[in-house]
Amino acid sequence: MVQLRSILKVADNTGAKRLRLILVHGGSKRRFGHVGDIITASVTQADPNSAVKKGQMVKAVIVRSRKETGRPDGTYIRFDDNAAVIIENPTTKAPIGTRVFGAIAREVKDNGFNKIASLAPEVL
Repeated sequence: MVQLRSILKVADNTGAKRLRLILVHGGSKRRFGHVGDIITASVTQADPNSAVKKGQMVKAVIVRSRKETGRPDGTYIRFDDNAAVIIENPTTKAPIGTRVFGAIAREVKDNGFNKIASLAPEVL
């Protein structure tokens, strides 16, 4: 669960290192974002000569969250950090990067981000 101004790690190889959340998509009164939600964020830290520059606004999908997420079978899943993967636009749901680092939650694949799930080393 992330909210306005939350800091997220970037779990792909676009060159961005940190994101600051600006908006959670899905309604004007939407306060919190959970795993699998699309967000708008600003790049606060990036590598030099990368595809994504510092200060650039990007769309991303949350792939890991420190707040536990309940599942229909009664189990919970929780990660050590808040992380996101930068995407091109919300309609295609395709990532900009060619690699995804770290495990991602199954909810990401359930929300239609099949390409991100296939690039990830582990889907929990």
